Amino acid sequence: MTKELEQKLLRLQQIIRDCGSLAIGFSGGVDSALLLHVAHDVLGDRVLAVTEASELHPAAELEEARALAGEIGARLAVIGSDPLGCDRIASNPPDRCYHCKRRIFERIADVAREHGIETVADGTNADDATAHRPGLRAAAELGVIRPLHDAGLTKQDIRDLSRELGLPTWDKPAYACLATRFPYGRRLDPAVLKMVERAEAFLHDLGFRQCRVRHHGEIARIEVEPDRICEVASPEVAGRIAEHLRALGFSYVALDLAGYRSGSFDDQADGEPKADI
Repeated sequence: MTKELEQKLLRLQQIIRDCGSLAIGFSGGVDSALLLHVAHDVLGDRVLAVTEASELHPAAELEEARALAGEIGARLAVIGSDPLGCDRIASNPPDRCYHCKRRIFERIADVAREHGIETVADGTNADDATAHRPGLRAAAELGVIRPLHDAGLTKQDIRDLSRELGLPTWDKPAYACLATRFPYGRRLDPAVLKMVERAEAFLHDLGFRQCRVRHHGEIARIEVEPDRICEVASPEVAGRIAEHLRALGFSYVALDLAGYRSGSFDDQADGEPKADI
């Protein structure tokens, strides 16, 4: 471990120690996994991981979060959520993420208080703060702290430190909720979310770890890492993908030649804040 990374880890540990107890919004992703691991080392049973279960998140992600919390040895609370019951989320406006994050952090704060914990934290890192993300605004309004950010840990720092600490998430691909697969203004419902979830699960089974299936009505637009575009376009692989996605309900299957990129629907947002994707 480099001296700089060691200093950031010490800073993170002190930030957490000063909290006394902590509830962490835990997705099981790279950032929240490191935060939970370090917080559990520092606070033990005075830390609580809180994970949301809803249609916006694949069931596999919830199971991975459960398993990871168990591996770390941390307490986990899973809270049910009905985001599609809120029209400001289901209608999928450009600031959808603000309303969604505000609802979930309000729930996390309630669960935290039930366990005698006053402070709530999320996995925002130092790189996230350079982007305009509505979810960050919601967290700030509710007093959610950002230990990784405040310790100066970038995304690469977090991956490097996770590897040093033996966390299996050190090379986990970036993930965002399923709502980000739809154009703004396209109403979200459980059926279309499930279509995308199953389509991406099939791509994962084929070995494409970093991918997205963007939903354009009858058209599925596939994004994979640029250096794997030729692999997807090969007749055998393309045929298998097209057959499977048509069976899920898509009429056409397209490959995005620009490759995977975070937030590919943001260009249509007309200057509105970007979603956390």
